[in-house]
Amino acid sequence: MEHLDETDPPSGHRTTTVEQGPFCLARCTCGWRGPARRARSQARTDADKHNTG
Repeated sequence: MEHLDETDPPSGHRTTTVEQGPFCLARCTCGWRGPARRARSQARTDADKHNTG
């Protein structure tokens, strides 16, 4: 299932979380991908760190 969680920060990056089997990962419109996580909350944290960092 794609687009479980979306954030659109002022920087113009748009991140989403996607599920792949038992894992969840964050993606960004700039091409960035976070590591696969078992916890959705950790994937969201990865996306937040990408947006602010």
